[in-house]
Amino acid sequence: MSINPAGWRPERPETAANAAPATVTGNRALMLEEPLIFEVGSTLTTGVDLAEPPAGKPRLGTLERTTTIGLPGLSEPEAMRHYTRLSRQNYAIDLGLFPLGSCTMKHNPRLNEKMARLPGFADVHPLQPVDTVQGALGVIQELAVWLITLTGMHGVAMSPKAGAHGELCGILAIKAALEAKGEGHRKVILVPESAHGTNPATAAFAGYTVENIPATDEGRVDSAALIARLGPDVAAVMITNPNTCGLFERDMKTISDAVHAVGGFVYCDGANFNAIVGKVRPGDLGIDAMHINLHKTFSTPHGGGGPGSGPVVLSEALSPFGPLPFVAKHADGHFALVEEETAGDDHPQSFGRMVAFHGQMGMFTRALTYILSHGADGLKQVAEDAVLNANYILRSLEGTLSAPYAASGPCMHEALFSDDGFPEGFSTLDVAKGLIDEGFHPMTVYFPLVVHGAMLVEPTETESKAGIDQFVAALRSVAERARAGDATLKTAPHFAPRSRLDETQAARKPVLVWKDAPLAQAAE
Repeated sequence: MSINPAGWRPERPETAANAAPATVTGNRALMLEEPLIFEVGSTLTTGVDLAEPPAGKPRLGTLERTTTIGLPGLSEPEAMRHYTRLSRQNYAIDLGLFPLGSCTMKHNPRLNEKMARLPGFADVHPLQPVDTVQGALGVIQELAVWLITLTGMHGVAMSPKAGAHGELCGILAIKAALEAKGEGHRKVILVPESAHGTNPATAAFAGYTVENIPATDEGRVDSAALIARLGPDVAAVMITNPNTCGLFERDMKTISDAVHAVGGFVYCDGANFNAIVGKVRPGDLGIDAMHINLHKTFSTPHGGGGPGSGPVVLSEALSPFGPLPFVAKHADGHFALVEEETAGDDHPQSFGRMVAFHGQMGMFTRALTYILSHGADGLKQVAEDAVLNANYILRSLEGTLSAPYAASGPCMHEALFSDDGFPEGFSTLDVAKGLIDEGFHPMTVYFPLVVHGAMLVEPTETESKAGIDQFVAALRSVAERARAGDATLKTAPHFAPRSRLDETQAARKPVLVWKDAPLAQAAE
């Protein structure tokens, strides 16, 4: 048995219309047309039977409502089916390849989920006495040691809750270090065009002035321009490596040395660490601070706003300024949390607390399980496979999609394409919508901004060759349709639960509130 290398090719709309009769329900076999929950249930009924309260004794006293609540009443089966049907309209990593560039949407082994659900970890409470959570603190400590070892850094702050939160942690540590040296006058942070968009936002949020550094024609930071801008007003450089064009910054050590020579610090966005884990230690490149997205590199849930975790590894120069709390291991093997009231004179330079508690226990457990199950050789293979898969996609689409930096050499974990060569009227958006009909979630589009009509594809390290071949065939087919001027692509997707929206109207005049017709008329 083999997978069709051409991928799933849906019928063209005109063929489907002729071949498939309309249905009374709007359903198409298991593709169910699900109405709004207000259309399923009536606002005048309830799905729950409650006994009448005793006369003269309302259940809620003076808080009882005097007008209808306006919510639909559904039976238990109706409610359950509604949300189950909606869930079937979501794309998920358990359904297929998720090619979002810069996001690392990979399959995470279920072993890690099982470990995170063990009672000793899943039920732990942040306000428990420290003596009752020694195992949990031991997990945090062991993960911290692994992160320091893998990055070649001196210390790590485990409490940041996500990548951008980690960026803020690193910048606040840099700010505290500069102020301790009497150099609080440094107010400029340099950010290359190829960095993640959160980098300049974080610097500005921390009170710094942001200055952009241009990219070279090959998609890497212009190190000459960066070095030329360095001076006594520069606090730090924030650089993403590998960068958002999917390329490794080869001049990283040269840049770090130059920044240190003028008294500044180097912050590295480590969101793409899965491309170099086990292969390169950022500490060897002169990095002072770098966040690690556990939900990208080390197997934790991703998407939907969280939960995330963004520990920040710190150089020896910045470690004293990291945040509280952190886990400390005493000589007798006992673990303790160092917090404001216990920091004493040993940690006077910490910039303080970032979060109410000390991190994300479930994320730490998943990440440590992932690391221990892979081992040093397995983590190295993670990077090698991620890079191999991305380069396979890059070279497989030669002659079909323009790759602006293909001449710069191999890419890292993601392949970057553009809409160059499309006929007038066709764009990256049409390709993305066409991929939906092929059964794939679209790749990241129009990012990074340095490439016109960008299409950023990250296959990650968890996809098989067969799965990638199917995706490549689908993307090639859609791109060829765009190049040929296939008008049906302008109205794609045709086989999704909803067709293409008028995006301008949807953005400016969204319909976000349901009004039941009788209630709306009564209100008017």
